[in-house]
Parts: sequence; structure tokens; C-alpha cells
Amino acid sequence: MLRDSFGRVATDLRVSLTDKCNLRCTYCMPPEGLDWLPNAQLLTADEIVRLVTIGVERLGITEVRYTGGEPLIRRELVDIVARTAALTPRPQISLTTNGIGLARLAEPLAAAGLDRVNVSLDTLDPDTFKRLAYRDRHADVIAGLAAADEAGLRPVKVNAVLMRDLNDHEAVPLLRWCLDQGYELRFIEQMPLDAQHGWTREGMVTADEILDRLSSAFDLTVDDIEERGSAPAERFLVDGGPARVGVIGSVTRPFCGSCDRVRLTADGQVRNCLFATEESDLKTRMRAGASDEELAERWVAAVARKRAGHGIDDPSFLQPARPMSAIGG
Repeated sequence: MLRDSFGRVATDLRVSLTDKCNLRCTYCMPPEGLDWLPNAQLLTADEIVRLVTIGVERLGITEVRYTGGEPLIRRELVDIVARTAALTPRPQISLTTNGIGLARLAEPLAAAGLDRVNVSLDTLDPDTFKRLAYRDRHADVIAGLAAADEAGLRPVKVNAVLMRDLNDHEAVPLLRWCLDQGYELRFIEQMPLDAQHGWTREGMVTADEILDRLSSAFDLTVDDIEERGSAPAERFLVDGGPARVGVIGSVTRPFCGSCDRVRLTADGQVRNCLFATEESDLKTRMRAGASDEELAERWVAAVARKRAGHGIDDPSFLQPARPMSAIGG
């Protein structure tokens, strides 16, 4: 098992398939993009499946989420999902995506064994989308969401980040639209993971602010039907349910004490936290001929060193050198 010194057990593996992305969202990267990792440094599809297999069959991983960058860019994605679904025991398989290309790939991914998707959508306005992401692809995201729903990748979850003076007035319209479409909306506090290091606490729209805005139009009650457990989102019933909305307050309402996640970057590094400053290299050992047992032991040792929390409130906190696109969400 992947157990740390605080007794937490990692069962949820987040695997970044690439650091590349076809959007330039302001909370993630600059308009001109970043210097992408050379292809030779990326894990191959076989290497990804090998490490996921070790995680599932030897280390107790029960959920695998494929992320990026933008994972739909990865040409072998459908094959990777199919090979993951063939593992015993079969893990739950999900995908976090910006939705561009999902209209084409939703059905093949569902057939391969993908269980559900989280799609990023920060605004209902195409012009605001263009300002935020520096690309005119709003219609593609909407089409991707519809295709995911049609393919049965439910619950279709929508991730939204509110930016002050840009889209923070859209909290209520976004929720109303998601309720109409049958999607489950989750608001996420903006985190200090942008490549530009421009994040400030004052500029962040907090979970409390989000809930205040939603409460002006909806009756929100804590969803105590299902235990939150290690889930990052606080979930609320909307107008008595059954519809729900989630708020992920990673900065102001940290959930580190129950975290069950571990991350594998696109270049084969184990990371215990989005905000970790240390990594453990599995790729180099694997390419040098390490056995599955040796890789599992190294992975166990890496997770054992997991810190108690992300430390954003600590005066000594340093933003990770890697931006979100290079870590995997």
C-alpha cells in the first residue's frame, strides 16, 4: 500500500499524459505557451501502462485519472484507457480535459472503458472564453460536453475557475446552465500553479465568496447523504436536491488531512501533492532495467515522505517550479 507517515493511503492515481495544451488559460500559462518537454522525455504508452499496472496490481490503486496538459492530445489515449480497463482488479477510470476534441473521442473512449469525465468550462460567453483562453474554441467545449453525456460518461462534471473582474459574475449563470444540462458543476479556487507566478491571495475568488454568490439565487444545503471522505469537493444540494454543486477550496479550505491522491507526471516523476517541491524519478530507473518490484518499492518510499499539507498558509511557502500543465491536475 502507498501509505504515508500520517496514515493516509493513496488509492487515487493522477497520470499526466502530456504537458502540452491547445488552450492558454490565464491561470495556467502565458499566451505564448511554454517550452514543452521533448518527446524523448515523455513516458511511452507502454511505460505508462506498466506503471499504472504496478499501481493497481501491487500498490492498491483503485482509481486512475488521466490528465495533462490536455490528455486528448495524446494519440494513444484510447489504447491506454482500454489497457487500463483490462487490469485486474479493474480501477475506476476518469479523464480531466478541456473538452476540445471530446466530441470526436467521447464514444471511442467510452467503448474503451472510460467511466466519466471532468471538463473545464469557466464561462458561458464565447468572448470571455477567448479572453481567458486566448483561443476561439468555446463551441468545441460545449459540443464535447454534449458528446460525453450522449456517450454515457456520467456524471459529466464541469470544472470552473472564477477570475476576479473577468468571469466572477458568472457563478449563478454557470450553475443554472449546468442544472439545465444535467451536468454537475464544481467551482475550484484559483491555485498558485500558473507558469507566470502571478497568483495572489487578494486576486483569488474564495470558496466563501462563491457560496455567497450562489446562495443569492439558490438554496444550498450540505450534502450529508454521501460522506465526503477524501473527495476534494464540498458538495451541496441545490434547492433540496437531487442536483448538487461542489466547491473545491484548495487554498482556503484545504483537505490535506484526508488526501488519497498521488501523481505521476508525463516524464515519469512521482509527486505527492500539486504543491510538492520534491519528486521521485521512476522513469530513469525503469529505463535502466528496474523490475516491477523495484519500481514498486521506490514508489512506496516516495509516498512515505508525503508532507502533512501543502503549506500555502505558511510564510515560507514557495510555489512549485512546475506549472499545473507540467504536473497534471
